Amino acid sequence: MRNLYCAAVAVIGVGNFFIALSAHAEESSENAVVVTATRTAQTVDETLASVTVITRADIQRSQATSVSEILTGLAGIDSAVNGGYGKTTSLFMRGTNSDHILVMVDGVKIGSATLGTTAFEFLPLSQIERIEVVRGPRSSLYGSEAIGGVIQIFTRRGQDKSGASFEAGAGSYNTRSVSAGMSSIQNDTGLSMTAARFKTAGFNACKGSLTDACFTIEPDKDGYTNDSVSARLDHRFGNNATLDLHALRAQGRTDYDGTLQNTAKFIQQAVGVDAGFSPLDNWRAKLSSGQSQDNTDNFKDRTFSSQFDTQRNVAAWQNDISWGKNSLFTLGVDRQEDRVTSNPTTYARDRRRNKSVFSQFQNRLEKNDFLVSARRDDNDAFGKYSTGNAAWGYALSPSRRLTASYGTGFKAPTLNDLYYTDVYGNHGNPNLLPEKSKSIETGLQGKQNWGDWDVRVYQTSIDNLIVWVTDSTTFISTTQNIDKARIRGLEIRASATWLDWKSQANVTITDPRDIGSNHILAHRSQQMLKLDTDRAFGKMHFGASWFAQSQRYEYDYLGNTSAKMGAYGLLNLRAQYDLSKDWLLRAHFDNALDKQYETVHNYNIQGRSIFVSLNYQAR
Repeated sequence: MRNLYCAAVAVIGVGNFFIALSAHAEESSENAVVVTATRTAQTVDETLASVTVITRADIQRSQATSVSEILTGLAGIDSAVNGGYGKTTSLFMRGTNSDHILVMVDGVKIGSATLGTTAFEFLPLSQIERIEVVRGPRSSLYGSEAIGGVIQIFTRRGQDKSGASFEAGAGSYNTRSVSAGMSSIQNDTGLSMTAARFKTAGFNACKGSLTDACFTIEPDKDGYTNDSVSARLDHRFGNNATLDLHALRAQGRTDYDGTLQNTAKFIQQAVGVDAGFSPLDNWRAKLSSGQSQDNTDNFKDRTFSSQFDTQRNVAAWQNDISWGKNSLFTLGVDRQEDRVTSNPTTYARDRRRNKSVFSQFQNRLEKNDFLVSARRDDNDAFGKYSTGNAAWGYALSPSRRLTASYGTGFKAPTLNDLYYTDVYGNHGNPNLLPEKSKSIETGLQGKQNWGDWDVRVYQTSIDNLIVWVTDSTTFISTTQNIDKARIRGLEIRASATWLDWKSQANVTITDPRDIGSNHILAHRSQQMLKLDTDRAFGKMHFGASWFAQSQRYEYDYLGNTSAKMGAYGLLNLRAQYDLSKDWLLRAHFDNALDKQYETVHNYNIQGRSIFVSLNYQAR
């Protein structure tokens, strides 16, 4: 990335929040390479999509302790949490539903085949090397769920040399964590392994009510324990062939408040193998296979209540063929199978399969970049469905580029939506159609002598939204395709360095509406602002984050406003002291102003807290 010498002043207004920024920067770093946006390697500057890369260095600098914490506040990403660590966490990308985000771990699709969402609360941040966030529809490459975007998580791997790492910490709410890892690089073979434990006594998740939220009053501490391990082995052969084996497993227990169950034992797992080779100089082929599991056993006061174990098997064959220096054609096939094992809930069918073929063409012609992609899915639950995407970029100057794109997406109904049946007669609908979307986006980004910035404007329309509808006579609920949504948004991202303070700003303004009721979609705030700044003073490092959100709403089953959660602002502080080249002492002070707020009505959120850790990283 070219050196940046900048002096800038900007004023950003978000609802009732107004921020003045000034910057003077000198920065030099290599541009990050991403693979999620196009399923091919390209730099962030080259991709036509809106992309954010979170590196291991970013995770360590932020001192975040959960995946949702590191993601929330990025441009276009909102979250809602039912309590503290290990409690149900919903992420919303560009105002879409929480099940409109496709999540992968090392290329393996994860998530619950029954709920249709990913348990972000159980993914261990200590095992993660990098996160790639791609905004906007990517169904033309990945199929179902990628309406709002894609989040791909990459586990820890051996880098340029052999070494070891260790971290131990403790803090408020009797929270403790420990992790240890090793990596070894021998010639063309890399091996890495990491094991970790995170445990907290927690606090009372639900404020208690017999009429809403958790529908119970249980004034207790709701703890959480997560034990995790990851491993990776990769080898490069002499003929440019590669082999990569990877695995991640997290298991533990979380307590919460509920009438029918208040404890869950969980397993989150993703394993896979990737093999790459080049039949010709201009042809790169990749074979991959993997399996993910999302398993929970639920209990009420230590008495078994229910079991939901879902398994997802995936396989892919991808071929990348280049013509000259500026053209790349991709052709591939995907296969996916979802299975569920449950007790006592029953399903008319406990598995389904999806086969697909996809293609993509990327081309650069002078100042223009073009991308066209298409995919055809064949699902034995609802039949065949086609999606596509087209994007264009134009270099206005060496430092500025204009982009525009149009894409379609879809979300397959879950096994719950299709086949769920309970003892009360509530049931799914095997005749459901997939939810479908259309999105249009335009953007302008640049690297000038006064900063690094990106502005995006978009609109997404979603049809055939699946909702549970209750019959007013029988009071039996079933699923139907009836709702429609329209989402409009503006995203602004900027970063700069001023007087050695490294700063980033993310601004999100959205209007996510249900077309029928004209209501703002539940749990979404319409304005978000996140500011991060860090600076080193010799061996001392200091940082701060300010995160502000406007109000959000909840609605009852009749569509009436049931709760309004007010706007709030949070201040998080962090510090680091370099004890030596390899040993670091870190501390972070979250919610420093002890702000009382809610992201889900009647659920408590962490108050003022501190966490201190000792870290070792062989350098």
